[in-house]
Amino acid sequence: MTVDDAGSGAPGTTGHTAPGTPIGRDQHTPLHEVDHTAEPTADPLAIRLEQLILGAERRYTPFQAARSAGVSMELASRFWRAMGFADIGQARALTEADVLALRRLAGLVEAGLLSEPMAVQVARSTGQTTARLAEWQIDSFLEGLTEPPEPGMTRTEVTYPLVELLLPELEEFLVYVWRRQLAAATGRVVQAADDEEMVDRRLAVGFADLVGFTRLTRRLEEEELGELVETFETTAADLVAAHGGRLIKTLGDEVLYAADDAGTAAEIALRLIETMENDESMPELRVGIAFGTVTTRMGDVFGTTVNLASRLTSIAPKNAVLVDGALAEELGRTGDAPVSEKTAAAEEGAGYRFALQPMWQRPVRGLGVVEPWLLTRRAPKIPG
Repeated sequence: MTVDDAGSGAPGTTGHTAPGTPIGRDQHTPLHEVDHTAEPTADPLAIRLEQLILGAERRYTPFQAARSAGVSMELASRFWRAMGFADIGQARALTEADVLALRRLAGLVEAGLLSEPMAVQVARSTGQTTARLAEWQIDSFLEGLTEPPEPGMTRTEVTYPLVELLLPELEEFLVYVWRRQLAAATGRVVQAADDEEMVDRRLAVGFADLVGFTRLTRRLEEEELGELVETFETTAADLVAAHGGRLIKTLGDEVLYAADDAGTAAEIALRLIETMENDESMPELRVGIAFGTVTTRMGDVFGTTVNLASRLTSIAPKNAVLVDGALAEELGRTGDAPVSEKTAAAEEGAGYRFALQPMWQRPVRGLGVVEPWLLTRRAPKIPG
């Protein structure tokens, strides 16, 4: 799921200006669209919350912040836009933290540790990820407040003490999780066979899709639909993580995951089907998996392998998993599934986990003719 570059507000503001434009107006923004003199409007509680979270008061205009950081206004605007901050013209709304962030990014470029485009990518990936995280967290926290602690207090007024208590704990937890994820991602990269494999890697990619979701949107109330989607995404995320895969993104009625090996991807797919089948409140599920070269960018995956996995999902039967020939072959190579039933019969004692059944060849839009394989668990042989 891709988050738009436009965030909910500039650093130190409450987001009352047009999204999708840099803090400082660039050459493509007409003069009449930006007020360079007006302070961003905000109520006193919003200002207090901002100061609590940022730990500093508004001191700089965008131009002053860029100059204090020693970067051009053009580069500062590129960084701010990448981070998802909205345009505030030249209002005095930035803090020392904004200056320091600019200085650090620019310093990485000057030291030759990052190219300018890479620094912008760092800003964009961080902004997109944390914007979604912040929205989700504050919505969840406030949603959990069914009754204010004191009569007459509004939910908005409860926000300040709640944030005050949670902020230091969440900050440390965020850094901990980020370090853990960074260590895992770095480990995968250094184990790559060569430099090219760091970007274009051989992965198993799987899509899991809820069947009949469009019909459900017309039948269920919004709250019920939201609960169903949350249950599906949470269940999928937990299963993918627990069995060694990586959740790439969620799309409401669909999740995309990846795994370094075919066996892991197959196990996750079957676990998803089995778990959803045991939950009467959930619709049926179908899964498609493909194995091959995948291009990774900004935490997402692209390429023919991803497209094939998506197509296999769309033609998979209900509560079933379809895989492509490459994944079937890889499962045979690693000993997770027999190459054929004849082979399985000859190797009676082999501990195969999965069974593969070839399906009819069929044309797949944009990918030509493919031969899907139905993936199932291999029933244990009962001693006779």
